[in-house]
Amino acid sequence: MSSETEIDTSRRGALKCLAFGGAGTLFMLSGGVLAPLDLAIAASKKHATRVSGIPLFLQISDTHIGFNKEANPDVAGTLKQTIDLINAMPVKPALAIHTGDITHLSKPQEFDAAAQLMSGLNISELHTVPGEHDVTDGLGTEYFSRFGKASANKGYYTFDHNGVHFVALVNVMNFKPNGLGAFGDAQLAWLEQDLKGRSASTPIVVFAHMPMWTIYEPWGWGTGDADQATSYLKRFGSVTVLNGHIHQIVQKVEGNITFHTARSTAYPQPTAGVGPGPGPLKVASDQLPKMLGITSIKVLAHPLSASLTDTTLG
Repeated sequence: MSSETEIDTSRRGALKCLAFGGAGTLFMLSGGVLAPLDLAIAASKKHATRVSGIPLFLQISDTHIGFNKEANPDVAGTLKQTIDLINAMPVKPALAIHTGDITHLSKPQEFDAAAQLMSGLNISELHTVPGEHDVTDGLGTEYFSRFGKASANKGYYTFDHNGVHFVALVNVMNFKPNGLGAFGDAQLAWLEQDLKGRSASTPIVVFAHMPMWTIYEPWGWGTGDADQATSYLKRFGSVTVLNGHIHQIVQKVEGNITFHTARSTAYPQPTAGVGPGPGPLKVASDQLPKMLGITSIKVLAHPLSASLTDTTLG
């Protein structure tokens, strides 16, 4: 990949594959525009005096606690590395968002282990949405018993912080292997009602597990009814949509909406359409830390452009 990539907003729907693998993303709010930033840079003392904007929140995704196959036999260890990096930041954000697949098989002991690890995160608020691996029983009993209070066990909910309106959505409850995610009519009606009456100048952050645009339908990398949700967001001046699931960064800018999928802290997945299908991608053991490296992304508003620098864990 080139270290500098310009996003051409005239080509609506164009995908920009920015990076592959990683540990988490810090989001800054500057002039009402959200910009993702390399955690390694954010953790440096030089960063505190060099970057303008408010450190608003962190995104962590696809920790897959309980996974122990060859692709990464120590997912707890790579999550711990991520937490240590976050805790080293000189200026800490107030929020962390986990965009799903906290666990690998929804087992109580996996949720317990994840909770113990994330309790070491020196951030006051953690917000979550489930991934399909968190609701393998079809009901999400373990997930909702631990994380259901904010949403009255529906999974979708909103909150506001520093003038930003956050919307948590769930698109995995009707998930089928290699099938597209779905929100469903009830959740879409709730979303439409929630956004009505809000000023178009309100920065909006939407987060869900599966990508909210179709990256690769044969692998189920998308959400079938996401266009309806997106139609409610188009009138807002700054919208950031955050997802996980595919374990790599892919970004699309469409009007004032930036779509951004997160890196996993557990293991890489193949690029869309490369190989027989999605799933843990095994690489040589000495290469794994490089595949789980952190990526620096700076987004400039005028003109809209992106530059990236890869920083790996190994």
